[in-house]
Amino acid sequence: MFKTRLLSGIVLVILALVLILSGGEVLLVSTLVISLIGMFELYRVFSMEKSYLAAAGYLAAVLFYADMKWHYLPEPMLLVMGFLTVLMFIYVFSYPKYRAKQVLAAFFALFYVAVMLSYVYRIRTLKHGLYLAFLIFLCSWGCDTCAYCVGKLIGKHKMSPKLSPKKSVEGAVGGVPGAALLTAVYCLVFQAKMGLDAPEIGILAAIAAVAALISMVGDLTASAIKRNYNVKDYGHLIPGHGGILDRFDSMIITAPIIYYLALYFMQ
Repeated sequence: MFKTRLLSGIVLVILALVLILSGGEVLLVSTLVISLIGMFELYRVFSMEKSYLAAAGYLAAVLFYADMKWHYLPEPMLLVMGFLTVLMFIYVFSYPKYRAKQVLAAFFALFYVAVMLSYVYRIRTLKHGLYLAFLIFLCSWGCDTCAYCVGKLIGKHKMSPKLSPKKSVEGAVGGVPGAALLTAVYCLVFQAKMGLDAPEIGILAAIAAVAALISMVGDLTASAIKRNYNVKDYGHLIPGHGGILDRFDSMIITAPIIYYLALYFMQ
């Protein structure tokens, strides 16, 4: 199991490198595909992955990503209102086929998965976005790794025993500075390429710490949904890791946090 998980992790890192380095339409389309798979996994939890509600969600995600490329919508809220209206039409005219919670899940999934993950692409479009985009992985996966190691060594107090029994307070405390340290080292290595001075490296390390802390909430949120519906994994797409949402759960919240903090403090 460990070997499978390790090999899958290596493949994921290589794919992340390729996609981030490629940027542009390659990254945009790839992020859309990952989002659609993630939405499918979440819809499956609510037993609606092949429903009309889900189809409306997939279409809304495609339209949302298309707007990021071509900016054809005069107002982004048009998509939000249009999507909600379509969901209400489906709910009303197919009643009682769908439950209200499924309608809410269809609406929620678009933002929880597709919109939040779109910030991976958005970060890549910023100044020095090529380097800033890798902070998402350093903050989420780096925090996970550091928290796991510290938790294994000295973890005694459970952080959220009902949601994730293996996570400890000590691990969480170790994960945040660990992500900040990894970011500082990363910025020092690419300091010349990014045109950073010492204070800016400190700012990015602080951004990483904030993002790492919040990434744990993203991780636990995905776990809470699984617990509510007695689901072990969201899928089996990634051997040893589960589905897209099992591996990208912390990135869902990390990406927009890093984007807006970097946009405010670094641009």
